[in-house]
This record gives sequence, structure tokens and C-alpha cells, in this order.
Amino acid sequence: MSDMVQLMAAPFVACLVLNAMLAYLGVHIIAREVIFVDLSLAQMAALGATSALLFNVATDSPTAYVFALAFTTLGAFIFAMTRTDPGKRRVPQEAIIGIVYVVATAAAILVADQAPAGAETIKESLVGSILWVTWGDILKLALAYSAIGLFHYFLRDRFLTISLQEEEALARGWKVRWWDFLFYLSFGIVITLAVPIAGVLLVFTFLVVPAVIAFLFSRKTAALVTISWGSAALASALGITLSFRYDLPTGPLIVCMFGLVLLLASGVRRWLTARGVP
Repeated sequence: MSDMVQLMAAPFVACLVLNAMLAYLGVHIIAREVIFVDLSLAQMAALGATSALLFNVATDSPTAYVFALAFTTLGAFIFAMTRTDPGKRRVPQEAIIGIVYVVATAAAILVADQAPAGAETIKESLVGSILWVTWGDILKLALAYSAIGLFHYFLRDRFLTISLQEEEALARGWKVRWWDFLFYLSFGIVITLAVPIAGVLLVFTFLVVPAVIAFLFSRKTAALVTISWGSAALASALGITLSFRYDLPTGPLIVCMFGLVLLLASGVRRWLTARGVP
């Protein structure tokens, strides 16, 4: 037991830090119906990190983060500028998000073919290295996420209204595209910091699955965030414990545990609905 605590304490705390930020942002993403924006921005970040290799920049250096953030900012700008009012939409924004993802993936493959260790960088961007995260990495991540969390707290009225009550935001005359850019930019920073630690697959899972579970039971903001955090903590604990016990890859196993928790939550929702519980 002590060996498990010693080895898995840092990965579990890293999951909690990631969960604290991503589960909250997931509520926005589900409400906005832009489910795959995380994958798209994460792939833009991966493209930036891979492009840095062409300039002999190490993937774990601050300069590589600048490359990744620059490409992520470009993605945030594209998503903000392609937003249209509900009644004027000719093309769903999810289509734009998918196109950006495909193009960024193809570009990353082309760049990786020319860059040293490019293929390894793409692989690491998918699975991450959460098992080897250090306490120093966690502290830096927590400080950065705390700053972004404060940013969202002070602008919560704007962001939550646009996500949950878009018509009201438009009726108030807000410059929704500008606020969208700020939202996606902060979201992109979160993703850029998370992908090297957790990988694209786990980051996407942290963002979407807890929010889906929460929306099964409530539409109130406080309840949505609480349920998201709780379900993510449970899935992370199960994944890390089983990973240690059976010597299985940590990140993919946590993803599978999220799927299991979602399945159980769906069963509970059906049971409550059958008994007339709203």
C-alpha cells in the first residue's frame, strides 16, 4: 500500500488539478455544443510543439510551449471568428472545428516526417506521461490554472451567459466574438499545459465525460461543476489504483474508468427516471 501511495500520489494529484480546471470548462463545451474543440485545439498545440523541432527546440522547453501556444491562439481566433448568430448559421461550428482538427493533424504528420524525433513527439501528445509527472510540474500547473480560474471567476457572468443563454447575450448587445476569443484563448492555454502531462486522449476525457455525467442529473451551474469534479475524481482514483495493481498503462486505463463511470451514471439516471425523479 505504501509503495502505491509513493508511486501514484503525484499522478493522482495531477489528475485532481487537471480535473479542477477541465471539468469546469467541460460544462461550457457541452453547453456550447462544440464537443471536439478540445481535440482540435490540442492538435494545434501538438502541431506547434512538433514544428518547434524543425528549429532544434526541445519539446519540453519554454520555447516549445511558446510555439504550441502560438498555434493554439490561431485556433482560438479561427473558432471565435467563425461563430455566427443561431439564426444565421449556414454551417455548424462543429464542422469548422473538425476541419481544423484534420488539417492540423495532417500538417503535424508532414512536419514530423521532416523533424528529428517527430513521430515520438506525436505519440507522446496522444498518451502523455502522467505516470512520470513530478511535484514541480504539478505546482507549476496548479499556479497557472489558479490564475486562469481567477480570470474565469471575474468574467463568469459573460462566459456562463454566452455558454448557457446565448440568446440573452446577443440581446444585451455583447460582442460575443470578442468574448469567445478570450474564452477559447484561455481554454487553449489550459490545453497547451495539459497535453504534455496527460496527452490528448485523457485531456479530452477529462473535459467531456464528467460534464456529460453532470448534465444527466442537473442544469444548475453549481451542481454541474460539483458532479463533474466528483465523477472525475472517482474515475481517476479507480484508474490509478488498478494501474498500479495490475501494471497497466495509467492514462488509457483512466480513460476506460471514465467510460465505466459514465455507464454507471447512465444506469442511475434511467433508474431515477423510471421512478419519476426529474
